[in-house]
Amino acid sequence: MGICRATFFCLITLLFSCEELPIKEDKATTFIIAEGEHYAKPRKAATFSDNILSFRAMFDASAKYDLGDGSLQSNHNKLLGFSDCSSNHHDNSARFAWRWYNDELQIYAYAYVDGQRIDKYVGTVEIDEENHYEIHRTPEAYVFTLNGEQTARIERSETCAEGVNYMLYPYFGGSAPAPHDVRVRVMIL
Repeated sequence: MGICRATFFCLITLLFSCEELPIKEDKATTFIIAEGEHYAKPRKAATFSDNILSFRAMFDASAKYDLGDGSLQSNHNKLLGFSDCSSNHHDNSARFAWRWYNDELQIYAYAYVDGQRIDKYVGTVEIDEENHYEIHRTPEAYVFTLNGEQTARIERSETCAEGVNYMLYPYFGGSAPAPHDVRVRVMIL
């Protein structure tokens, strides 16, 4: 009986004296495009070799902007994607793009195929709402999915070479730089 009590006491002591295990670290990055800039910070560089890019992103109220010029307002800002075909991203790439237009946050599929820019409307998302984005690269096309629904398909280059591709991170513009600090939180899955 004495050994059982001693064992019980040791177990209780261990249970209540153990340190808490750390909670899994948040893998999200908050990108900030500073007023007057195009590129987001932190600046990152990474290669891309998978066939699926899956991530979650959330825009805050800083995604609302007015450039004072309708033609500039209609430009696409870039969210996340990758270069393709072992070429420059203005030759071959796929990514999601966004813009604040007609008082809504519009999301687009945005690609370059053999130097030709192609964009297709995907849908709208809400400010301060996390959404799931996915680009699936098949031998024939880029398939864009927003929140589990296939939303766009853009044909891929027929002369695509295998090789080194790189990630594309948030960028403001087109032509105009960010009119104020713009923040977007991204977590690559």
